[in-house]
Amino acid sequence: MRVLVTGGTGDIGSVTVERLLQEGWEVRVVDISKGNKVEGAEYAKIDMLNYDDLLKKMKGCDAVIHLAALRGPQLAPGHTLFQTNAVGTFNVFEAAAALGIKRVVQASSINAFGCAYNIVEMRLQYFPIDEAHPTFVNDPYSLSKQVGEDIGMYCWERDGISGTAMRFPWVYPIGYLSTDAYQTRREKGRKVLDDLLSLPESEQKARLATARTEALAHRKTRPMEYAQYQANKNSGPSDPLANLYFSDRFNFWAFVDVRDAAQSLTKALTAEYKGAHKLFINDDHNMFDYDAQTLIRLFYPDVTELKGDLSGSAALVSIEKARALIGFEPEYSVSKAAKS
Repeated sequence: MRVLVTGGTGDIGSVTVERLLQEGWEVRVVDISKGNKVEGAEYAKIDMLNYDDLLKKMKGCDAVIHLAALRGPQLAPGHTLFQTNAVGTFNVFEAAAALGIKRVVQASSINAFGCAYNIVEMRLQYFPIDEAHPTFVNDPYSLSKQVGEDIGMYCWERDGISGTAMRFPWVYPIGYLSTDAYQTRREKGRKVLDDLLSLPESEQKARLATARTEALAHRKTRPMEYAQYQANKNSGPSDPLANLYFSDRFNFWAFVDVRDAAQSLTKALTAEYKGAHKLFINDDHNMFDYDAQTLIRLFYPDVTELKGDLSGSAALVSIEKARALIGFEPEYSVSKAAKS
């Protein structure tokens, strides 16, 4: 069985290609850059906007993993980013339909939900967040990922192509949890939270209100989008709590090891399912390994409905659908690293 991997020389792509080869797949990689190559795979350079070339490279393949994309709004102006991501994804599905390929797995993003790059507040209804929760994107990158998911549904209805759109959060490299960078970030973040909790409740609320105002004001300047980012105006608020509110709070403290991202992609190729599905793929614990209900109480006080297990340091984003549909289970959880 041969699989085409677009964007297969990138960080997630190269680890995925290695896993596919280990599982016995023949792998053809197409990418616009040289990146990281894995011995045993076939490689070709391609522009995803060139449909005819993509169609030629896809011939003879039984399935597709689509990873090629610009990975954030800071990398290109909105019109360029949207064209690259949305049209590139449409071309993949269109070519698969033309060739009779019935399984396409694509990298979406947690931002298809509307969170990390938002320029306004999130309107959350319950925790843990799951695939049924309404979305509200308001940046070009997140919109491109939402459209990619819609393309998958369109091609299921039109052409009977089954597949999954993986809503990855930040995907960290192998070994990251044991680095000083992660340990420092985790401990600094936990200290900010511990210091906040040491205050009387009235002072906690006052500090959080100030942090929220500063964080939202900064987000309205669109600091993570191309123009502001290139002008070096992307730095977060100086106050540690406001900066935590600005960054981690809008990411739900979600992340995943690159090997688990690869696991989800390869399992989605062979799992028995029909239809187009959106799947959150992340660690089952939050990034700071901190009490989940405390995070919710402090940073999402208007959200009172809790629908799943949020005991201990549980993730605020549910992976139950991925567990049920493709058998995904984090193998490199932060909880395991903390105990080792």
